[in-house]
Amino acid sequence: MATPPAPYAPRFDAGRICLDLLATTHPHERLGAADPLRAWITGSGLVPPGTPLPHADASWAERFRELRDLTGTLVRGPAPADPRHLDRLNDLARPAPPAPRAVRAEDGTLVRELHGPPDCAALLGVVARDAVELLTDPVARACLRQCEGDNCPIVYLDTSRGRRRRWCSSEICGNRERVARHRRRAALARA
Repeated sequence: MATPPAPYAPRFDAGRICLDLLATTHPHERLGAADPLRAWITGSGLVPPGTPLPHADASWAERFRELRDLTGTLVRGPAPADPRHLDRLNDLARPAPPAPRAVRAEDGTLVRELHGPPDCAALLGVVARDAVELLTDPVARACLRQCEGDNCPIVYLDTSRGRRRRWCSSEICGNRERVARHRRRAALARA
């Protein structure tokens, strides 16, 4: 009997929200429907925990995928070949982010909520602004790395001491590499 696919587990280890959005293509499409997009929006911190997003539908997923593809083109390329890419990114970055407010929780602590349900353009604007910040910051751009894991397309921000980070995640791609290395050594020892 085949094992069902693992539930969507968004990853947020690339160092920037726009790079975390890029990671939603690996190992397969993660934003193909509204439910995984809602999980990503909440997990990324674009909205406070518990924010209802019933109005986020398949059209939102399509718009986030567009921003993801655009960001990937701009981040991975040495320079945009088509000036329309930058124009589109700038257009997506223009809307104001969702307005937060502080409210008292039942236990009396202050928590963050949004003034109203966030719209897609406002949330896209937050991610697009992060991409603009990344693309225009030469120090951050110099820290961009491509994961060295087999067939891993994830781009991350290397902020490690010495800038020697090799994998998007030591627990995922790094562990795979260590296991493969161990198997190669064991095979050589047997031979």
